[in-house]
Amino acid sequence: MARSVSRVQPPLEFIAPNLDLNMVRLTYALLPVWMRWKTALTDVQATNLEELVSLYQRFQSGKIRMLLAFRHPSVDDPVCIGYTLSRLLPKTARAMGVRLQDPIHAHFMYDRGIPLWAGSAMGWLYAKLGGTPIMRGKVDRAGLRSARDLLANGRFPLMAAPEGGTNGHSELISPLEPGLSQFGFWCVEDLQKAGRSEEVLIVPIGLQYKYIAPPWKEIEQLLAQLEADCGFQSDSQFGSDTLDEALYRRMYRLGEHLLSIMEEYYQRFYHQDIPPYAMIAENPNEQLGKRLSTLLDIALKVAERDFNLQPRGTVIDRCRRLEQAAWDAIHREDLKLDSLSLVERGLADRIAEEASFRIWHMRLVETFVAVTGQYVREKMTVDRFAETVILMWQMIAKIKGEHPGFNTPKLGQQRAYLTIGQPISVTDRWADYSRDRKSAKQAVATLTQDLQTALEAMIH
Repeated sequence: MARSVSRVQPPLEFIAPNLDLNMVRLTYALLPVWMRWKTALTDVQATNLEELVSLYQRFQSGKIRMLLAFRHPSVDDPVCIGYTLSRLLPKTARAMGVRLQDPIHAHFMYDRGIPLWAGSAMGWLYAKLGGTPIMRGKVDRAGLRSARDLLANGRFPLMAAPEGGTNGHSELISPLEPGLSQFGFWCVEDLQKAGRSEEVLIVPIGLQYKYIAPPWKEIEQLLAQLEADCGFQSDSQFGSDTLDEALYRRMYRLGEHLLSIMEEYYQRFYHQDIPPYAMIAENPNEQLGKRLSTLLDIALKVAERDFNLQPRGTVIDRCRRLEQAAWDAIHREDLKLDSLSLVERGLADRIAEEASFRIWHMRLVETFVAVTGQYVREKMTVDRFAETVILMWQMIAKIKGEHPGFNTPKLGQQRAYLTIGQPISVTDRWADYSRDRKSAKQAVATLTQDLQTALEAMIH
């Protein structure tokens, strides 16, 4: 979440990759310390690493180019993948009798907005690690060129999250963005133009988190804190309910209460119409999901009205356009800041400050973009409870004016499970893609759906 802004800023500059192998090695050496200090992770386990060893061996011998497409449920995902590449993969390679070049690493794509909330030092570090930024709300030509070049010519494979951002759910995958599939076809095209014969592969990587010991007590404590923050008096007496049923009922009632507060907020202060919800024969969980979906749509419309945008596309598409509109108002490409008069500077500051405030509505939506109302009810595991309560905490923190960032509550020690899927050949699909424009669009959509299916199949 970006920090609030009160002054107009210069245009966002492209942060060019500046790979430094010494920094890569130092970062990997410090990774276990970071895991113990900043995450709840105690262990990372990986399945089918032999496949990834073989792929890296082929990559290093110049036979393939590959794009590692990983699930993105948590901000801890890069730590898990870095640990896998730097420790688990070399160990597996040695056991297989395969000699891989050191370091085993990957270039990666990251959201240009991360250095805005995590600090400029993060942008510097990402560049040194071979990362390349992308602006997600517009055609970022510099970012696209850089990522395209790294995929075709980079020293290491390219890694990216096809979901586009974290969704907070280990067992639910957001709809994939088609950009990664397009990069794969561009890479085939670039290689053919250069007279090169490498095969282009997309490698799906599943990632999940499980608590080592069920943190029911910690979930209950966090839920009680959220109830207090919302001024909600919970009835803790639920008769013969089991612990999970009792906690679910409390979480459900808190969700209803929070929705009612937010519905009144948007109805009273932003003059939005809130449809009535009759408790007929409809599933209460489905109704809660519909209320949430309607509220998110209303929040986006409020922000879109302020930025003069039309509500087009998916919720994720709308969030991306709003974010870019805010950046355009804060990081002004149309002004020469050094030559502004004091009055012009004051007005530019006012526009930047208002944009920073108005994008708050979109930030709320981002937190709940993957929530359906059914996730916990379908399978009342401690992991799903914890994920949902943490999402509620993040939303309430933003409402309170706090910046969650990396300060998400740690409810207990976790183990990460990483799964290497079977590679998908983009080269084999080139004939379909290259037929005509309509065929190209369909080939991208088909590849994206096949990648989605592969990632969903790796959920345990």
